[in-house]
Amino acid sequence: MSAPFERRVTVPVPAAETFAWHERPGAFTRLTPPWEPVKLLHTDGSIRTGSRATIRVKQFGLPLTWQVEHVDYEAGVQFADIQHGGPFAHWKHTHRVQPEGPASSTLVDHIDYRLPLEPLSRWVAGGFVRRKLDRMFTWRHRIMSADLQAHQALAARGFAGRTVAISGASGLLGTALAGFLGTGGHRVRPLIRGAGEADALRWDTPEAVPDLTGVDVVFHLAGENVAQRWTAAARDRILDSRVARTRALAEALADLKRRTGKAPDLICASAIGIYGSACDDTLKTEDAPAGDDFLAKVCLAWEAATQPARDAGVRVVNARFGVVLDPAGGALAKLLTPFKLGLGGPVGGGAQWFSWIALEDVVGGLAWIAASELTGPVNFVGPQPVRNKDFARALGHAVGRPAFLPAPAFALKAALGEMAQHTVLASQRVSSARLESTGYVFRFPEIEACLRTLTGRPAR
Repeated sequence: MSAPFERRVTVPVPAAETFAWHERPGAFTRLTPPWEPVKLLHTDGSIRTGSRATIRVKQFGLPLTWQVEHVDYEAGVQFADIQHGGPFAHWKHTHRVQPEGPASSTLVDHIDYRLPLEPLSRWVAGGFVRRKLDRMFTWRHRIMSADLQAHQALAARGFAGRTVAISGASGLLGTALAGFLGTGGHRVRPLIRGAGEADALRWDTPEAVPDLTGVDVVFHLAGENVAQRWTAAARDRILDSRVARTRALAEALADLKRRTGKAPDLICASAIGIYGSACDDTLKTEDAPAGDDFLAKVCLAWEAATQPARDAGVRVVNARFGVVLDPAGGALAKLLTPFKLGLGGPVGGGAQWFSWIALEDVVGGLAWIAASELTGPVNFVGPQPVRNKDFARALGHAVGRPAFLPAPAFALKAALGEMAQHTVLASQRVSSARLESTGYVFRFPEIEACLRTLTGRPAR
């Protein structure tokens, strides 16, 4: 038997709330490190004794199925999971919550495990397994602690026990937002096409907006992926997927407001592409004029499509997202492999501005804005935009590789067409001042610390 692994973290919230966080929908999503290729195949939706879950993981690139059963459940105190099939010869993970007074508690994660073919495997892979567990629980404890404190702050602002609807709930951003809100005790109702879970709201065509009575906030995040060659057909899909559904949703909310006097707040995605792709060094605030390229025009039409709701007195926020960073998807997921191979570097000349934001701050910021009275456009970018060459250097440091091989602009244009000029080669220096003015505190304000944490290599 390998030596037990144990980690503990103390958080400034009562023990009951720490335990409840683990019982709520979304806990598995929140606890999974973004660099781990893990998929939940089945769950009974419970951590009580006898419930089961099946997880797909990858080890050295090979898919493995991990079957676990929950045991030793004691409400408010502890639960454990044991392996019935998976990569270990034996595995039991006990989660125990200990009160540290009325307003503080400690979570203890204790794992007893045995590798296959011990003691040989312990000598060959024991150190690797311990390092992997250490990285995982460093992440898990950081996320849980930050989430618990964020939910406490949101509740103090009156944002507790809400019902929220999310379009694009299966995407990178929507999944993370649903997980965060779920662990905070909010009811999450995905807006989906086709049949789904009991709490889902079916929205098959733009015009067939479901009844949103009883919903407090709608987060409208759905839209065609921009990262593709911009053929005429792709341009139409990119524009129509944003404008048609947004306008139909805004009109439905306006109608609900007129009929009942009450309608959900609308927080609708947009992008900093509205400022154009060739900005100068000026720090762009929400009052900056729009650009005149394709993405700028898409964003203008996207935001204009929310006007019917605004005219009817519905609170509308247009969340202008910068480059969202997370290893599980988006730009960072595409960059990690070449950078880990030592083939990364700046794109184009490297002097263009890169306005980035960690996925965790998009999620936290959206909830924070939902708890505010703010209206209109809000830039969702980190407080420290960087030059592209400085981003490349920081990512190289995070993965422990050199990052000096440039990706020439002509090669990117040849490979990606016009899309390259207005996305990966764009220069946008954008301000986060309006979001910060609400009192939101960024989890990841600095690029290198952000990238180290997101890749599981935080500075000691």
